[in-house]
Amino acid sequence: MSTAKPRKVALLTAGGLAPCLSSAVGGLIERYTEIAPDIEIIAYRGGYKGLLLGDSYKIGPAERASAHILHRHGGSPIGNSRVKLTNVKDCVKRGLVKEGQNPQQVAADQLVKDGVDILHTIGGDDTNTAAADLAAFLAKNNYGLSVIGLPKTIDNDVYPIRQSLGAWTAAEQGARYFRNVVAEHGANPRMLIVHEVMGRNCGWLTAATARDYRKLLDREEFAPGLGLSRARLEVHGIFVPEMSIDIAAEAARLKAIMDRQDNVNIFISEGAGLEAIVAEMTAKGQDVPRDAFGHVKLDAVNPGKWFGEQFAKMIGAEKTLVQKSGYFARAAAANIDDLRLIKSCTDLAVECALRRESGVIGHDEDQGGVLRAIEFPRIKGGKPFNIDTPWFTETLAAIGQPKGARLAVKH
Repeated sequence: MSTAKPRKVALLTAGGLAPCLSSAVGGLIERYTEIAPDIEIIAYRGGYKGLLLGDSYKIGPAERASAHILHRHGGSPIGNSRVKLTNVKDCVKRGLVKEGQNPQQVAADQLVKDGVDILHTIGGDDTNTAAADLAAFLAKNNYGLSVIGLPKTIDNDVYPIRQSLGAWTAAEQGARYFRNVVAEHGANPRMLIVHEVMGRNCGWLTAATARDYRKLLDREEFAPGLGLSRARLEVHGIFVPEMSIDIAAEAARLKAIMDRQDNVNIFISEGAGLEAIVAEMTAKGQDVPRDAFGHVKLDAVNPGKWFGEQFAKMIGAEKTLVQKSGYFARAAAANIDDLRLIKSCTDLAVECALRRESGVIGHDEDQGGVLRAIEFPRIKGGKPFNIDTPWFTETLAAIGQPKGARLAVKH
């Protein structure tokens, strides 16, 4: 790997949105402009798709001057796509490479053609796994390029990173979303409201969203005599992938709440009960839709609807309302806590770039929580939420829900 100062860096964002992408792009541009303004910056439009197609544009003086504005916005100004460089068949199908081409080779050659010394990838575990594969390919073939990743995922499920960018904001925004939705309990007798929260394999976001929502309730005033009680606005059940669910027992507990106050509100992770749903679909001979990474397409499977149907029958709900906060939460601008985290990570990412150090920037849980460039081979998705985390057990106790047994999590 070259140790010479980089002359040109490239940025790309990939995967789903998170409340950090815009700010991370802005932060990288600002930091380079502050300490190495002579280094040219380009952005690949639409993530790895743009890299494969050579679709990039220069970040010039005007763009640098307005980079601070990106901290106030959500989404990704340079665009995302779900492209896996090692999924050759999918890349060919999309027209990103020709039959017989190796997408990694195409990406590497494009980086060389563009004169890029450093590639900054901002994305989740799939993005950084792809970046790791690309970094290994570049090193093996002596391309002399460095890859530096930033960990974006609202699921907060990347090994060994303590806190991924955007997750705090997503929880806060999901709580705000449900604060309005919960008023629907008065729209119909015996109402069951299911709040489906993003989180394929990890329940952190669901748990944190419930925690933040209850904090909102802590700041409210109520008028029980007029029918406005905290009990009706409360979270009555939280279901995450890492926790066993005794549906019959939970249904009995929730039915008692329904009988007492005429409504029930539950929070579920979109990945909770997924294996049971997929097994049911397979038994019926139904196709299970999957994306380019092999993941079950959760919007097609619809776990919230499945859970709602299961519980509705057992607790005697007259109407069931399933609401998903994911797109509302993940497209938000970063909150103050995430902005601080993003700033520290983008600053370090640029420092690592200047010394040509590859890796994913994050607080390394295996090394005392130190913020550093974590080696790519150690980056892995699917980190489970620890259901024994004190704030979560306290939340369950406060809402009267028994803590289910911890499930063995595959990764």
